[in-house]
Amino acid sequence: MKKPAGIPGGLSRFRIDYAYDGTDFAGWAKQPGLRTVQGEFLIALAKVFGESDNDFGMRVAGRTDAGVHASHQVMHIDLSQEQLGRLGRTPLTAKRLQNLTPSDIGVYSVELAPAGFHARFSATGRSYEYGISDALCKPDPMRFRYVLSTPRTLDVDLMRAAAQGLVGLKDFGAFCRPREGSTTIRELRKLEIQRESDGKIMIRLEADAFCHNMVRALVGGLSAVGEKKLSKEELWEIQKSAIRTAKFKVVAPQGLNLVGVSYPPDAELANQAEKTRNMRGLDDISV
Repeated sequence: MKKPAGIPGGLSRFRIDYAYDGTDFAGWAKQPGLRTVQGEFLIALAKVFGESDNDFGMRVAGRTDAGVHASHQVMHIDLSQEQLGRLGRTPLTAKRLQNLTPSDIGVYSVELAPAGFHARFSATGRSYEYGISDALCKPDPMRFRYVLSTPRTLDVDLMRAAAQGLVGLKDFGAFCRPREGSTTIRELRKLEIQRESDGKIMIRLEADAFCHNMVRALVGGLSAVGEKKLSKEELWEIQKSAIRTAKFKVVAPQGLNLVGVSYPPDAELANQAEKTRNMRGLDDISV
């Protein structure tokens, strides 16, 4: 078993890896009167540990919006010795937590976090996929909850050419909702577009972090290029301006899926967390 994270107050930090179908959630973060991923986990944990004044110190790698899916998300919780005592002889396992959560959430693992681990700040990258079904894609009612459907035909070659000019360390203010005290500079490490064997267009992105709405705005801009409403040069100029524009739309959420979160070796977790705090400020990272 890993050494527990060194956090104040005698608390034990647990890392939880999980997935969810975002269709019926109003996003990840809890909201009064709305069903959310965090809300369901808080209900589940309260059944074991009782109510928590601080939401069990729950933090997530990236807060997703309403309708956005995650095939691999990561969060952490902090539990006191008194709370751990309520477990009795049965430890907190993925199976036990899964039995307390609804069927549109899947818990992969629950384990003691290594020292210095922070689900959000220790992360070095996030990876997303966005699926589009255009006029060249055979209609499939089994996946309509997970792809964006459009009656138009998108030129994938044009989209690929435009994507090349967006990769790198850049100011993505034109594709983000700005937040006071938070930078819109991100390192977009990968932006790949391909048409799958079934005709679906899959856009794969990886960055150190994504600003709010950044992925969906990037896909919207690339889709405008694919529809020949924008040239690649125009899209690049929009990026360089770092100013929001009405020349393309932020696409709908159902095609977006968080597929992975990367972390450094255990010995570097604390340093990475401090580096991220200094670089990003304290606003939550989300898509």
